[in-house]
Formats: sequence, structure tokens, C-alpha cells
Amino acid sequence: MKMTTLVLIITAVLTALIGGLFYAYSCSVVLGLGKLSDTEYLKAMQNINREILNPVFFMSFMGTVILLPVSTFLLRGQQPVFIFLLLATLAYVIGVFGVTVAGNVPMNDTLDKFDISGSTTEAIRKMRENFENRWNFLNNIRTVFSVISIILVVCACVWNKEV
Repeated sequence: MKMTTLVLIITAVLTALIGGLFYAYSCSVVLGLGKLSDTEYLKAMQNINREILNPVFFMSFMGTVILLPVSTFLLRGQQPVFIFLLLATLAYVIGVFGVTVAGNVPMNDTLDKFDISGSTTEAIRKMRENFENRWNFLNNIRTVFSVISIILVVCACVWNKEV
């Protein structure tokens, strides 16, 4: 097996792992969190957002943003593999990484600084209103673009001739 094929396989696995994370949030985690009271919801999201910042998450999230362009470069002479990987890279960098950095992370940072125990019921309700629907919407965008990236990387794997 050539090194380029191994890099492509690792890229596919990391892309699928991060896509699975966003998918699981969209179809289960946010549904369960939505049933919590405002205070419970905000506390849970604060804890989730703090705990996700770990080496395993960063390996898949940042590994994908690094390996997609690397795979694209390594397989630049192969058509249609190059096109699939280029599109997967653009989908991930813009729709997953970009949305996360520009949308979800600033919201998570704002929520992290919010003092739940020192806030009124009205302030807690407002914080949830300002956070929940927008955060879920952005996560759904990340989920869709992750799935698009996965499909394109799988296509690249299928059409890859370098074994």
C-alpha cells in the first residue's frame, strides 16, 4: 500500500469520526438537552463545551482540517480523486471548521463566561433563548457539510487507483 493511500484512509476515518460527532449531537444530544430546564441546559452545555476540548476531539477535528488538504495535494494528479478531495476540503474548511470557529466557538465562549448561579431566572432564560436555537442551527450546518465531506472522501477512496 502506498503512503498516499494510507493518508487517504486516515483522512476518511477522521472525517467520518468528526461527522459522526456532529450527527450524534443533531439527532440525539440536542434533543435530550432540549428537555432540560433553562438552568440545567446551560450548565450541561457549559460542561460539554469544556469537556470536548480534549486531545481525542482535537485529533479528529484538527486532523481532518490538516489531512484533507494534504490528501488533496498528494493526489493532485489523479482525476476524479483530486476533484472529490478538493470539494471535500472546501466543504470541511468552510462548512465545518469555519462555522465552528466563527459561530459555535464564540457562542461557547460567551456561555462559558455566563455566571449561572449569580443570574436571575430571567437572565438565564434569555441566555438560553440567545444560545440554543442558533447553536443548534450552526451545528446542523456542520453536520450537513461533514456528511458532504464524508461522501466526497469515500468517492475519492473508491476512485483511488494508487494502492
